[in-house]
Amino acid sequence: MTLFWAICAALAALALALVLRPLLARRGAAGVSRREANIAVYRDQRRELDADLAAGKFAPAEHAKARAELEARLLADVDAPTAEARPPRGGRRSAVLVGMAVPLAALAIYFAVGTPAAVTGRNGHDAVSAEQIEVMVQRLAARLRENPDDVDGWKMLGRSYAALGRFGEAVDAYAKAAVRAPRDAPLLADFADALAMARGRSLQGEPEKLVLRALEIEPGNLKALALAGTAAFERQAFAAAADYWQRMLPLVAPDSEDARAIRDNVAQASQLAGGGAAAPQAAGLRGTVRISPQLKGKLDPEDIVFIYARAAEGPAMPLAVQRVKARELPVSFALDDAMAMAPGMTLSAHPRVVVTARVSKSGGATPQPGDLLGASAPVANDASGVTVLIDSVVR
Repeated sequence: MTLFWAICAALAALALALVLRPLLARRGAAGVSRREANIAVYRDQRRELDADLAAGKFAPAEHAKARAELEARLLADVDAPTAEARPPRGGRRSAVLVGMAVPLAALAIYFAVGTPAAVTGRNGHDAVSAEQIEVMVQRLAARLRENPDDVDGWKMLGRSYAALGRFGEAVDAYAKAAVRAPRDAPLLADFADALAMARGRSLQGEPEKLVLRALEIEPGNLKALALAGTAAFERQAFAAAADYWQRMLPLVAPDSEDARAIRDNVAQASQLAGGGAAAPQAAGLRGTVRISPQLKGKLDPEDIVFIYARAAEGPAMPLAVQRVKARELPVSFALDDAMAMAPGMTLSAHPRVVVTARVSKSGGATPQPGDLLGASAPVANDASGVTVLIDSVVR
């Protein structure tokens, strides 16, 4: 039962985050401190359990069960939903606003840019590493194989895989949850989001069907409305996109940044529906990613390459991210504000940026030894002709 209530608490926190997103978007460094505190508590409780086992207070089976429940609570703390599929240009903003703003989204972001020390501990002593989180995810998957009817467990596993950038496995986990809870609208929205990411960030086809089913069950589901608008915008059904996004406005604070961004997207879609020209977009940042001849032999054609820009001076969060396959190298990239990872963290807001390219051998957002890496010198946020040479190996 302890595991059940821990999972329920995690899901309640997720729902609360969606409602209170305008506050959470301003949390800054305090969120990192809170996560560090949670991990510190986890380490203390883990030591106590081990000490009780050594003292004979627990039987080995009881100790294993208690430790499994403790790890499940930690996974709930570090889980974060995936970013929903990117709509063409301005349509992304409203989708990101509802899908990304959760209390622990910075965890995946910090892993993506290669600075996980902010949440795994800075002194390297007894810290909870990315590898340990991976082990916990594997243990959760193993427990679910023994208890396949645990819907909440499958949802947690789906979020965990998505946070690690393993969208194919997230889809499998969400599918198992959806079979057991076919009328869970938030689950269907998350399922659609992960499926779109696994299919190249496109909501067309099965992902859109899942979103529409979620809206049949819960017409006011904020994330499903955002994704439905994004899907309509992708297929140039601009009037439908404007309608879906318009339905989001009563669900957010009228004077919030979310509401302003949604109104901008509604206006853009409405203008396109009427045959007018869309508002001009920022030129963005463009260039080419290449691999050094010495490292070509280390590439697998199916490796994922993350290309992202971050401020040359400022927060480490990515300002825009693009994913390609290693077989496409050398590849041209284009980064702009439509690819923002979080509200207010846009490319145009930072005059000087660094473009980094990382070949992920694991396919996940967490940097691992053996990944291949390269970065540009600081450049203007609207520069063209930027060259990034992947010429080093992550140790």
